[in-house]
Amino acid sequence: MCHGAGYEYLKKGEGTGMRFEVSRDVFRLAQVFTISRGSRTEAQVLTARVSDGAHQGWGECVPYARYGETLESVTAQIEGLPEDVSRAALADLLPAGAARFAVDAALWDLEAKRTGRRAWQLAGLPEPKPEITAYTLSLDTPEKMRAQAAQHAHRPLLKIKLGTPDDMPRLEAVRAGAPDARIIVDANEGWSADVYTDLAPHLVRLGVQLVEQPLPAGEDEALIGLERPVPVCADESCHDRSSLAALKGKYDVINIKLDKTGGLTEALALRDAALAEGYEIMVGCMVGSSLAMAPATLVAQGALITDLDGPLLLAEDRPKPLVFDEAGVHPPERDLWG
Repeated sequence: MCHGAGYEYLKKGEGTGMRFEVSRDVFRLAQVFTISRGSRTEAQVLTARVSDGAHQGWGECVPYARYGETLESVTAQIEGLPEDVSRAALADLLPAGAARFAVDAALWDLEAKRTGRRAWQLAGLPEPKPEITAYTLSLDTPEKMRAQAAQHAHRPLLKIKLGTPDDMPRLEAVRAGAPDARIIVDANEGWSADVYTDLAPHLVRLGVQLVEQPLPAGEDEALIGLERPVPVCADESCHDRSSLAALKGKYDVINIKLDKTGGLTEALALRDAALAEGYEIMVGCMVGSSLAMAPATLVAQGALITDLDGPLLLAEDRPKPLVFDEAGVHPPERDLWG
């Protein structure tokens, strides 16, 4: 892990016993990661720490340009928080997004350390168990995607990055490379309603179990009334509970990402609200370290799809990282978070 600008000590909470720190951290990726919007070779994250003098909690977020976020803008949001901020007050102080996620996670972790209880206990949840997670295959040529699929054919669930006008050869190649794996597809807003309709019979034939955000978020009205033989999942169209009203009739599943919801607090509330409205749940992630995935493992319990493979895509990770094995992604140990 490489550190960027180092720690920036915020002048908040002086005299009140609370201190915030923000650092920029860079994690090298194991290989180039490509989606329909571009490629990257590293994950740039912000790490928020909050201390009461005796205990310190931490959390991580990934500012995302698709949502108008930068490392600088998210840092400024965190720096603008008042003294002695609480989790209950965060929703009124910060919008849903990366900044709120990092601070929310740090405050959950701080409370766990103060009380000696785990975050799942503080949230009133059952003890979490491992969940099978998807493994993402980067967008590439059909030949290279087949090779990726063959390399990871032992994994039970593969997620394919697509979103081009000519995705069928890639789909066929991945299925040939991993004939027994469950497959889900992420189009990253790269299709149209016509493309989905044309591909749907082939998705069924190839055993694809879900399509994530096929249409641009601002153009998904076209999904209303559309026959969906393969369930469609809202990603960019769903951020927090306020998103749900606009999803009706368009989607079958929602993808809860804590970088979008603004943290575990809202993610748990969104999960409950979405289930009450009849949606299935997917829990996803940005490309980040085990620290960012840790609170998401609590939301992922019992989800239709868990997609928390961020650390598997990295060449380096946090100390005491999450454990990934044949049982899936395990919840964090105390030394990591919560």
